[in-house]
Amino acid sequence: MKNGCRTVRVHMLLSEKEAQTIHKRMSECGITNQSAYLRKMGIDGYIIHVDMSDIRSLTKLLGICSKNLNQYVRRANETGSIYETDIEDLRERLREIQADVKTILKEYEKIPN
Repeated sequence: MKNGCRTVRVHMLLSEKEAQTIHKRMSECGITNQSAYLRKMGIDGYIIHVDMSDIRSLTKLLGICSKNLNQYVRRANETGSIYETDIEDLRERLREIQADVKTILKEYEKIPN
């Protein structure tokens, strides 16, 4: 929405402690625009900020496993065999990914509905 469409001004007074709390929560959400934050809170009542760094790491691990699997399949097609160590390496990486997924899901379960 363009600023020109907003014609109603809302003015409120806060204590120092309230202002600090608002700024703390804004920084926790990664929001720097106080007006946008207060508008969002006033309309929706809550803002959920999700840290996606774990998902990015998981995506990277999946990409590595996928590339390794493609190399193993290519080698098996060329030579007609595959090394047991390669299979075990892939299994171990998949176990790591499964453990990471479980950890991430447990954290997401903590988010209130």
